[in-house]
Amino acid sequence: MEDPCALSELLLQQSPACHWMVSAGGVFERVYGDTSPVFGKPAAELAGQTISRVLSQIVSDAWMARFGRVFAGETLTLRERHGVAIWNITVFPVRVNAGIGYAGGWAREATAWTTAEDELRRTVLGALKAQEFERSMVAKFLHDSIGQNLTALGLQLDLARMDLEGSSPETCGRITEIQHLLGVMMDETREFSYELNPSAVERAGFRAALDRLTQHLRARFAGTMRVNVDPSLKLAPRLSQAMFQIAQEAVENSVRHSSCSTIEIAVKSTRAGMVLEIRDNGRGFDPADAMGSCRGLGLLSMEHYAAQAGLEFGITSNSKTGTVVRAAAQEGA
Repeated sequence: MEDPCALSELLLQQSPACHWMVSAGGVFERVYGDTSPVFGKPAAELAGQTISRVLSQIVSDAWMARFGRVFAGETLTLRERHGVAIWNITVFPVRVNAGIGYAGGWAREATAWTTAEDELRRTVLGALKAQEFERSMVAKFLHDSIGQNLTALGLQLDLARMDLEGSSPETCGRITEIQHLLGVMMDETREFSYELNPSAVERAGFRAALDRLTQHLRARFAGTMRVNVDPSLKLAPRLSQAMFQIAQEAVENSVRHSSCSTIEIAVKSTRAGMVLEIRDNGRGFDPADAMGSCRGLGLLSMEHYAAQAGLEFGITSNSKTGTVVRAAAQEGA
C-alpha cells in the first residue's frame, strides 16, 4: 500500500493548481506546482526562502500585507492578471494546536472561466454608455431649454422693474427679490448641467475641467488637493475626455474610501507618451482583492474609459504609500 504522505505529495506536485505554506516569519515552508505565474519564481527557488529575499520589494510588500491579514484570521479571495492569463488565488489560515501556524494558499488559472464574466462586463459597460447618452441629453435640455428660459425670464423682470421704478417702488423691491431667487435657480441649474454633462472637457478644456472638479470636491474633502498638468501637452479629445473621467472616478474613490489627507492629479509627458496619475496618501487596499469594498462600478468605469481610449490602465496600492491610479497613452496614440 502506498504511503499516504507520499500520495499527498504526488497530488500536490501534479495538481494543475499551485500551493504553498508560509510561516509567520515569512518563509516559504512548502511549495508545490508551478508558482512562476503567481510569484515570478519557480517552486524550487521559493522553498525555504524568505519572501523579502526572493521577491521584488513591491511584490514582497504586497504579499506580506496579505499574509499579515491571514495571520490575523482572515481568508482572502484574490484575482490577478499575469500577462494575458487570469488567476484565482485563495490565501487562508492554517491552524496548528488551536493557533494559526501558517498562511496557506493556492492559485489556479481561470482565464477559460471568465467568458460569463466578460459577457456581464460588456452588458454593464453597454449600460454605462447608454447612461452617458442620457446624461448628455438631460444636460443639454437643462442648458438649452431651462437655462435659456430662466435667462429670458430674468430679462423680462428687468424690463418690468424699470417700467415700475417711478410708480411703484414696493413692487420693484419684490421683483428684485424674485430676480435674486431666479439667479440662485440659474446657478443651480448650470451646476447640475455641468455635473451631468460628460463633455465638460470639450466645453471648458482639460485643465479647467480638472480645476472645477477639485473645486467641487473641496466641499466634501478637507485635505490638500493639487493639480499638476504639463502646459505643453496637447491631448487629443478622446484622450482628454477619457483621462478626465478616470480622474473623476479615482478622486471620488479617494474621497469616499481612503481616509486620505492629500490627493494629487498629475498629467505629464514621458518618453513613452502621456501619463495620468492620481495619488492619495490614504490607507490603501489590495487591487487584487476580489471581495474588497473598493472594487465596484467605479473601478469598472475607469477600466471602461481606459479601454475606449486605448489607454494602459493600472492601480498600485498599499497601506504605507496609499494608492496610485495610472492611465498611460503610448506615443502617437
